Amino acid sequence: MPTYLSPGVYVEEIPPAARPISGVGTSIAGFIGVVANTVDMPPKPGKPNEKLTVAAASVPQLITSWEEFKSQFGDIQAGNKTLALAVYGFFNNGGTRSWVLRVAEETDLTTPAEELEKFEAIDEITLVAVPGAITNVQHTALINHCAKMQDRFAILDGVESAGPGEISTIRPVGRSKEASYAALYYPWIKVFDPVTQAAIVLPPSGHIAGMYSRSDGARGVFKAPANEVLLGALDTSKPISKAMQDGLNPESINAIRSFNGAVKVWGGRTMADDGAAEFRYISTRRLMNFLRESIDDGTQWVVFEPNSPALWQRISRTIDDFLLTQWQAGALFGETAKQAYFVKCDKDTNPPQLRELGQVVTEIGVAIVKPAEFVIFRIQQTTGS
Repeated sequence: MPTYLSPGVYVEEIPPAARPISGVGTSIAGFIGVVANTVDMPPKPGKPNEKLTVAAASVPQLITSWEEFKSQFGDIQAGNKTLALAVYGFFNNGGTRSWVLRVAEETDLTTPAEELEKFEAIDEITLVAVPGAITNVQHTALINHCAKMQDRFAILDGVESAGPGEISTIRPVGRSKEASYAALYYPWIKVFDPVTQAAIVLPPSGHIAGMYSRSDGARGVFKAPANEVLLGALDTSKPISKAMQDGLNPESINAIRSFNGAVKVWGGRTMADDGAAEFRYISTRRLMNFLRESIDDGTQWVVFEPNSPALWQRISRTIDDFLLTQWQAGALFGETAKQAYFVKCDKDTNPPQLRELGQVVTEIGVAIVKPAEFVIFRIQQTTGS
């Protein structure tokens, strides 16, 4: 308490009863790919006779535009083509911020777990992709990385050379609880290659990461990133019919299809198994990641505060305000806020034995909206009256 010595009016600042929680970013991508040490780099600004130096290998670089990528890794060419076209597709489809890590040789990506560890310290990454990675080892490393971090999501490329009926080949890793942090897409897409001046086949993960970003910005992370056009995609490498997708969708393989010339993502499932059915949809998994990370970041002020009913009320009000905003945005299901979520932090969740351990416990429940994957209209012929 301040000490008052002279008579007068004193104006003091007091902390608010609730502190606002700002939602974290949801579409900041981390890409890993091959860029040879010998790629041709553009000239240094103002020094046409000197070339820029390619970014160091195995060191993540923050890239916020295509021009910035070129200054770090060179323009599209033989030594970086797959990664460069994927990053170009990311920005072209609405991506705004990414971290790019290069390796010098394709063999350096045989087991990408060590390179993925370099992303662990970058807290803002929420999407991870290794364009063209299609082996069991590569997919497993991506899934394990995201499941360990619990704040990011893996976008996997299916095996392009496989046919629609070869499920175990398209998706070399089986479904699991950990794989709820990943989604797989098939087939690959055709894009224009400025080097050969012709259409080439490209793994779709870079374009899809950009589409995630565009969808998040326009609607929100709770909107399934599906029924969206992949900008820059000319066609798919294999045509997928509805009958073919009937065999892919139940196996959690998200189809990319062409509808009257528009190439669209026509699936929104994770690779979760039946034991993690609550995370069947990409939007559910990513929304939970968003809620967890936002609440974590937005309540760090609680640590070492006096563990009392006053603190419990402040925690409850802070989280309640945040979830109310999410419900109003359409992320939570319910006609009223009370139906959509609950926050409980009181003497029941914080008995004496927990307080003695220095713990404060808050229970939170949310009703998440699910995508309308199957839209059914029943038409009946009636007799006019």
